[in-house]
Amino acid sequence: MLFKSLEFKNAYGQKVKIIEIPVLEEDNTYRFMIQLRLEAFIAKVYRSRDVRTVYSFREYLKRVLKWSVYEQIFKTDVLKNNA
Repeated sequence: MLFKSLEFKNAYGQKVKIIEIPVLEEDNTYRFMIQLRLEAFIAKVYRSRDVRTVYSFREYLKRVLKWSVYEQIFKTDVLKNNA
C-alpha cells in the first residue's frame, strides 16, 4: 500500500505534517469515506492549538473506524512459513 503525507501551516502559523494517508484505487469502496475523514481531520488539525507538529492519519482512523473496516483498508498479506 502506498502512503502520502501532507504539510501545511495551521491557523496559528505552526507548521504541521499529517503522515500515513493511504492512497486507494479509484474503484475502492472505502475511497470516498477516507476522503471525507481526511477532510474532517485536516480541519480539526488546522484549528488545533496543540503543539504537536506531526499527526498520524492512520492512528486517527484506528480510533474512529470500526476495527473490521480498518483492517479492510490497511490489510497486509501474511506470509506463510516466514517467507
